Amino acid sequence: MRTLRTDAERAEAAALVQDRQRWLTLRGLPVPAQADVPALFRDPQTNPAGLFEDGKLLACMIPARDPGLSWGEGPCLRLGRVHTLPDQPEDITRLITLWASDLAARQNLPLVRAEVLARHALQAEPIAALLRRLTDMGWDIRGSGPGREGDRGARLELTAERRNGLSALIGCRVHAPEMAPDDRGGT
Repeated sequence: MRTLRTDAERAEAAALVQDRQRWLTLRGLPVPAQADVPALFRDPQTNPAGLFEDGKLLACMIPARDPGLSWGEGPCLRLGRVHTLPDQPEDITRLITLWASDLAARQNLPLVRAEVLARHALQAEPIAALLRRLTDMGWDIRGSGPGREGDRGARLELTAERRNGLSALIGCRVHAPEMAPDDRGGT
């Protein structure tokens, strides 16, 4: 996992986001309605990060240190705009979960928070299946409501935990996340 530093890396992340959004749309799944998400990844001010394996970008996101969301109290590491390359194994989400929990602990933040688009009830498929997988990975569901961009989302929290030996699975070269501006990076 590393901060995307070059225009080429950020453009690759924007293309991954577009591929993911197209994949979701073809399956009738929700995509963000309000924001030009690919443009956020092209913008160096957002400090996007990417998960690479053998030089291939498998996932991208915008990690930010956040003093709290409207639905959560206290500081956290917020994972915004998490996108994985379509048709990749669930292991990528598990690696991101482990990495985020460890990064938050190393930043002395108690929690990781994220939002997942959920236009319908959380018990309805296909969001219910995704939420079951995430809770199996350690995420807690904190209800649903309007996200940072106005889209309805499931609210997730993960306890920060140092994970000794994680570097054998995933390296971390991400800049310490900064405070997020209010208009960027929700999921």
